[in-house]
Amino acid sequence: MTPALVLATDLDGTFLGGLDAARQALYAGLSAREDVLLIFVTGRDLDFVARLIETPGMPRPHYIVGDIGTSVFDGRTLQPVADLEAPIAAAWNDAGERVKAMLVGEPGLTLQDTPFRHRVSYDYDPARLSPRSVAKVEAAGFDCLLSADRFFDVLPRGVSKGPTLIRLVEALGLDPEGVLVAGDTMNDLSLFQTGFKGVAVGNSEPRLLRAVERLRNVHVSRLPGAAGIADAIRHFKFKGAPNHEQVVAGHRLSPAAQ
Repeated sequence: MTPALVLATDLDGTFLGGLDAARQALYAGLSAREDVLLIFVTGRDLDFVARLIETPGMPRPHYIVGDIGTSVFDGRTLQPVADLEAPIAAAWNDAGERVKAMLVGEPGLTLQDTPFRHRVSYDYDPARLSPRSVAKVEAAGFDCLLSADRFFDVLPRGVSKGPTLIRLVEALGLDPEGVLVAGDTMNDLSLFQTGFKGVAVGNSEPRLLRAVERLRNVHVSRLPGAAGIADAIRHFKFKGAPNHEQVVAGHRLSPAAQ
């Protein structure tokens, strides 16, 4: 069956964002439908997602694009999708230790303690970060992604959430017109640059909002997190879209959002 909606959503601040009532309404609505294909597209690792989907009421994704697009898992088995991961692994070429050695002593960087297979990630202090650190990463042949004024990620060149999602959509033979992407920080920008319909939810990072303001495929919702996703399903007139009352049920607009 061809899905009526392919929802490819970031987690923190997006699918997991907003008020409890809005999240519960979205999750229940998605779980009740057999014509939705759900993809988690996240910077989180597989261990986090595995724990998350055990939460009562949490819909189980069909696929997981994890680690900012550097891993792809089957959501049912939680096993890597080898064909899609092979070019990512080749582009990375076991560069983790080389990257860490290259960035030793760079100001404002604190290495994250989560092990990643195809990326290296740091927390960074915006007041101390040197442009030299970014330049060093790019000169070595990697991509450097800064997001949420906190995360400094070193990725294989050309690999991020958007390009990996495109490859997954193509591999599954899905209609691009049926895809909705959702996010809230700069590490979601590549999702919106795919050309898929998209929503920047109401609590989005200001830099992301500036970056998408000229992208006609992106709806900027006034509603945060899960309510923003429901708003976008309605805005783009996907089959089974909630009505306006369902979108805002359980969510009180703040004065700034009204």
